Amino acid sequence: MTVESVRSFLETHAPDIAIVELEGSTATVEMAARGHGVEPAQIAKTLSLRIKDRTLLIVTAGDARLNNRKIKDVLGGKPRMLSADEVVAATGHPVGGVCPFGLATALPVYCDVSLKAFDEVVPAAGSTNSALRIAPARMAELVGAEWIDVCDRPGQGIDT
Repeated sequence: MTVESVRSFLETHAPDIAIVELEGSTATVEMAARGHGVEPAQIAKTLSLRIKDRTLLIVTAGDARLNNRKIKDVLGGKPRMLSADEVVAATGHPVGGVCPFGLATALPVYCDVSLKAFDEVVPAAGSTNSALRIAPARMAELVGAEWIDVCDRPGQGIDT
């Protein structure tokens, strides 16, 4: 899976989007922002969560933090981050390379409204050194994501 499944997904659904592979790791928001020359908030991080018996992905701005109260209100339960092994099993991508494209299993994908602050975001592309550039609305459309408000950005709200 990994970057090849993302490449295959893009060839089918968005052949105009190129994957950028860097020499070094971009596994953290800070590393990815430096590597791609963007602010950390523009990194679209994909979080792999379990809420009750559902596994799902939430894509959010790189500087946003999950707000547990908002998640409970919107998605009906307390979120639990998946372990690294669970992430790979569910998505086919390693931690640091998780994205909503080319998934190993069909998962519900949600995009947090924090992404709407940007014309372009940089999600990973299936490996710890790959990414792509895309408009948030197009990303959500390509993966059938629902827009939700479950995060806080710096200077806004309190992470509960």
